[in-house]
Amino acid sequence: MFSLIILGLLGATLDLTIRYRVQAESFDLAERVASQWSAAARNGFVPHRIPAYEPVELVQIVDSHLRVVDSSRMASATVPLSHFRPPADDRFQRYIECMGHAPCIVLMAIRLTPAPDAGVVYAGLPEPAVLSTHRLEYLIAGGIGLIVVIAAWTTWVLVGRTLRPVEAIRARISEITVSDLSLRVPIPPGRDEIAQLSTTANETLARLESAVEQQRSFASTTSHELRSPIAGLRTQLEEALRYPDDVDPRETIETALSATDRLEAIVNDLLLLARLRAADPAPPEPIDLGELVVAEVATVAHRVPMSVSAPPGLVICGSRMQLIRVLDNLLTNAQRHADASIETTVERVEDQAVVTVTDDGPGIAPANRERIFERFVRLDDGRRRDPQGSGLGLAISRDIARNHHGTLQVEDSPRGARFVLRMPLMSRCQDPSGG
Repeated sequence: MFSLIILGLLGATLDLTIRYRVQAESFDLAERVASQWSAAARNGFVPHRIPAYEPVELVQIVDSHLRVVDSSRMASATVPLSHFRPPADDRFQRYIECMGHAPCIVLMAIRLTPAPDAGVVYAGLPEPAVLSTHRLEYLIAGGIGLIVVIAAWTTWVLVGRTLRPVEAIRARISEITVSDLSLRVPIPPGRDEIAQLSTTANETLARLESAVEQQRSFASTTSHELRSPIAGLRTQLEEALRYPDDVDPRETIETALSATDRLEAIVNDLLLLARLRAADPAPPEPIDLGELVVAEVATVAHRVPMSVSAPPGLVICGSRMQLIRVLDNLLTNAQRHADASIETTVERVEDQAVVTVTDDGPGIAPANRERIFERFVRLDDGRRRDPQGSGLGLAISRDIARNHHGTLQVEDSPRGARFVLRMPLMSRCQDPSGG
């Protein structure tokens, strides 16, 4: 509609411009001829039959009583071309003369002199068809209509070609379900916005598929880990009911409490993992990592001696409670596996704060250094030293480190296990989850 309005305004402007130009040229031609014979009439050199040439073929000289004195072949010798006489103070007059049903004439009238009895020279030509008919308007309207049709067809073709990939994307997305996230939307050729949209949609689907697979795997592993202690607890309680004389009630209750403790530890760790991944964390705050490490070392039960080197002044930004959980996991794990000593250090490496917890225990084989961070993975030595563990502590610790834009990994050590936590030093406090 907007284009039609613009084209209509342009068409009207073109029509008026052409009409003005044609009319002005016609008057100029008539004025040139009228001026020529006006000068000749004042000098008395006008033939009885005035010669005239196209397109100005109508020439007359009339007296003050509107009697035709001289005329051209195409003009009447008795009837004047017009009854209009220019006034004495404005001898040159342009106008269009329309008399009855005869075609209109583009006319130039020149009064020979200002005298009252002065004659008048008329010179004119039939009004051009552009001025006398509406052919020009029809032609312009037809051109505008043709342009509009071509533009509409072109737009339809281009929009259809542009939206065809969008329809393909829509159809493919409608086929994708939660049970099958392996499908991907087609990527059209080129590097336009639709191609970028398709690429982004596929990347999003890939992340969604990975997240769903992780959730399924987590749910399967969780159900398996919970099934074992629940089944054991149920078996012990059923035996106590069926064979009351053969089962020691106190031993059964103690065993049930132990299984309950393990279940409680697993559930608590699962809830913490869920909060880390889904809930809004506490507002980040500046934390002096050296002071926090020293405070945590003092609170952990010391089965073996621990040495600490943690200078103050290394400030990070994050959640104090989450970092306490990480440090507690690392220190408790070191106490569980150390033979005689544990060394904890805090230092600055470039723009990071690095916490190292090293024990002198049996260590961790290189093949297991990533496995221990998986959920519910517990090595044989860990099961022996801590039968009630949930197998989620290190997984939770790594998730917390990632939420603080850091890393947690096991690195080489001459003896024992060496856990290294790296986190960026504070520039300004941001959401530790990346918000």
